[in-house]
Amino acid sequence: MSKPVNISLHQKSRILEIEFDDGNTYQYTTEFLRVHSPSAEVQGHGPGEEVLQVGKEDVNITGIEPIGHYAVKLVFDDNHDSGLFSWTYLHELGEKYDAKWQSYLQRLKDAGVERKTTTS
Repeated sequence: MSKPVNISLHQKSRILEIEFDDGNTYQYTTEFLRVHSPSAEVQGHGPGEEVLQVGKEDVNITGIEPIGHYAVKLVFDDNHDSGLFSWTYLHELGEKYDAKWQSYLQRLKDAGVERKTTTS
């Protein structure tokens, strides 16, 4: 299992950057992490029970709390803080970032939800 050696939150650009001990470094938007939270609120309690997260374009992370030696709890400024992001899950999200993001955008489109574009 890969473990982070460095975690950096870039608040202005809303990017969380994680460098793993296997040499991989991944950058995640805070919106991506929020809509892919491993919490039951987002994932549901079983397959097919996922809850589409909308309106998270401007969400940011206000806290990163270590959970043992296996995960972090990310605290978002929309008061969501119930998902524990394990190192394994974060690594998987990094590896599959593009596919997972495209899948999320398609789910929004299928639901008839227009994503607000943000300007920095």
